[in-house]
Amino acid sequence: MSSTDLSQTHLGKCILAGQGRVKADLVLRNIGLLDVITGKVTQTDIAIVGDRIVGTHDSYAGETEIDCTGKFAVPGFIDTHLHIESSLVTPLEFDRCVLPHGVTTVLCDPHEIANVLGAEGIRYFLDCAEQTIMDVRVNLSSCVPATAFETAGARLEIEDLLPFRSHEKVVGLAEMMNYPGALNLDPGIMAKLEAFQDGHIDGHAPLVRGRDLNGYMAAGIRTDHEATSADEAREKLAKGMAILIREGSVSKDLEALAEILDENSSSFVALCTDDRNPLDIGEEGHLDSLVRRLIGHLKARNCPIHHAYRAASHSAARIFGLRDRGLIGPGWRADIAILDDLETCDVSDVIAGGRLVTDDLFATRTPIAPVGLTSMKATPVTAAAFACDPKPGQNQTPVIKVKPGLILTFRDEATLEIGDNGLEPDLANDVIKVAVVERHGINGNIGRSFVRGFGLKRGAIASSVGHDSHNITVVGASDADMAAAVNRLIEMGGGFAVANEGKVTAELPLPVAGLMSTEPFEVVEKDLITLRKAAKDLGCVLPEPFLQVAFLALPVIPHLKMTDRGLFDVDKFDFV
Repeated sequence: MSSTDLSQTHLGKCILAGQGRVKADLVLRNIGLLDVITGKVTQTDIAIVGDRIVGTHDSYAGETEIDCTGKFAVPGFIDTHLHIESSLVTPLEFDRCVLPHGVTTVLCDPHEIANVLGAEGIRYFLDCAEQTIMDVRVNLSSCVPATAFETAGARLEIEDLLPFRSHEKVVGLAEMMNYPGALNLDPGIMAKLEAFQDGHIDGHAPLVRGRDLNGYMAAGIRTDHEATSADEAREKLAKGMAILIREGSVSKDLEALAEILDENSSSFVALCTDDRNPLDIGEEGHLDSLVRRLIGHLKARNCPIHHAYRAASHSAARIFGLRDRGLIGPGWRADIAILDDLETCDVSDVIAGGRLVTDDLFATRTPIAPVGLTSMKATPVTAAAFACDPKPGQNQTPVIKVKPGLILTFRDEATLEIGDNGLEPDLANDVIKVAVVERHGINGNIGRSFVRGFGLKRGAIASSVGHDSHNITVVGASDADMAAAVNRLIEMGGGFAVANEGKVTAELPLPVAGLMSTEPFEVVEKDLITLRKAAKDLGCVLPEPFLQVAFLALPVIPHLKMTDRGLFDVDKFDFV
């Protein structure tokens, strides 16, 4: 092929445009470029051809030019671990909701939908990932079900995962939550770990320390997003584990971990949201919110602010082997967040894969049909289903204690009175009932116990989002209201519901596998506002009660959890 012919190829045009011999497709003119390695800001043009940056630190002409005087360019943000399902909207709506916040790449684990639908859920996410403007990458769900101590809707063994491994959107194996299984050489867990030894394996190791941490990391696991204290994070960093600072709607670890981010660690620290709903995204932002707050911490310690931007981009790309992004320079992927101000991380525009993000750009995507619309298979319940019989010879009843901002729960105890329906809630001491209703049509189990920390004085709150097996989790001061809320969820095919005096006072249908809405994110955001108010009217004191309910059923996070099979002690990894 002649040089003339080569000039017509994408690569040829990139080389020529970088030299200024032909026009670039897009030029961002006169923008302040932040170097996330040195912290230096340079006034320059940024030239782009297709999805590739071809020129910086010079002046360029483009077919399209955008005047960026007074603005700043930073690499697009990378969310290193999240469950899109927890945004309560489909992947295409998540794309439209989050991309304007500067998040150009996400590494998602479709673990939630996989627990309901199995391989069909993963396939749906990969189909959506082929259409999103944001680059949605997938880590294959490693623990479906998360444990053998709850009833999930599906089971994924290594044979179910391997057909997806060669997909261009797949990065590696998602969070290895069953750390006891890994440490005790569970054959199924070992088969998954063995199969991904030459790829990325994501970690999930809450409070795993010392030799147990060594053994866990020896499996080739390189990241962790479950550190909740600086001391825990520093031990993991010292052993070569990258720390993903998490700040979601429930799990809020940024304040505890911010001190670990500095000029020495920022290449080994990245950011993630894990679980964040549209209301919090609308009110606070997404990764831009994390960057903004980390900048405040860095400034308070007289550390350069570019380390927050490095963690959000270049470090994240390096940790996960995404070699084409994370910097703004010739040859790198054209993922760019354009800011009005560096210190406040005020995102004004976004370039994703070389394209300016607009409503018209989202309109070019091919819709993907929703799945799992008939996944709700629970049968209606009565108030009697939530009766809690006292244990003979026991005066004290174990109680789950929740704290705002933590998915860690704690073991508490209460002395409860016995009424006509067994043990009664103690509203004066903030002890209400919690139950998990199996909803996959497998066994009809209902696990029952008590929880402290919600503040409810009446009514009930129910959710079909119940990590990780996504049965129906309900908390309440009244058995009748618990039944009303659960039955409404069954009618809707899943979602959230608040009930009081036998009537549903607020609801949000989530018919896509009982996890996601078919509505635009703006509608979901409004419904969440109504739901929060309804929960507050019951006396609820938690800022995010619905996802807090969802995490009560997660038996891989210490210390005490509720499953459809009963109250579970995570530390002993057995039922109470």
